[in-house]
Amino acid sequence: MGAPYFRFKQFTVWHDRCAMKVGTDGVLLGAWAGQERLGETQVNHPRNILDIGTGSGLIALMLAQRFPKARITGIDCDKDAAMQAKENFTGSPWADRLRTVHIGLQGFCRDTVTAAERFDLIVSNPPFYDNTLTNPDSRRSTARHTGGLPHDELLLLSAGLLTDSGVFSLIVPSESEKSILRLADRSRLYLHRLTRVYSKPSTHPRRILASFGKQPVLSPAEDTLTLTGPDGHRSTEHAALTKDFYLYEQ
Repeated sequence: MGAPYFRFKQFTVWHDRCAMKVGTDGVLLGAWAGQERLGETQVNHPRNILDIGTGSGLIALMLAQRFPKARITGIDCDKDAAMQAKENFTGSPWADRLRTVHIGLQGFCRDTVTAAERFDLIVSNPPFYDNTLTNPDSRRSTARHTGGLPHDELLLLSAGLLTDSGVFSLIVPSESEKSILRLADRSRLYLHRLTRVYSKPSTHPRRILASFGKQPVLSPAEDTLTLTGPDGHRSTEHAALTKDFYLYEQ
């Protein structure tokens, strides 16, 4: 059994009561999201951020560190996860800018968010297994499988919560790339940036990081990120992306 917490440079994340623990996917999204450009305007100063399926609150905490003027809401349908995120937020240096709501995205859109409230940045490390057997642990199954929040619903509802210049960013397995791009198009979301993530050189991509907005861009940015170098240690580009968060280089 792993440690019940993960310590970063400026905050600690307890995750022992969360179905999904602190992992590479969440760290990558937290460090990557919000770097887009729209023409000459850089969208890197969001004031109102939503983290869908916040879990332990990891991504929300990373964004609070990166964007000192932002107010961040983390929502999660799992009560224990929402409570733990709240405790992690309270124990962080940014407690006054972070809040947790125990609710799913559907309920949040229906019952909680006001008609006038919109977000400059929405992030999600969503459930991603569509066609596999569900996990017998119901909480872990909800966290890992799309049954409770299908990708089409995630994209459509997120589009409705964005400001006109807002950005929605997520991380999903690479095999979902085509379907995510298709579903985004149906939700009238335009691709702004796509990063294909490789575990190590000379392998197939493992994940994609993608960001979308309501405004089309002439040439969406596409790049790659390799996590591990030939020596088995964190690659230079991976280290550069996460240097403000990890305590130790590996």
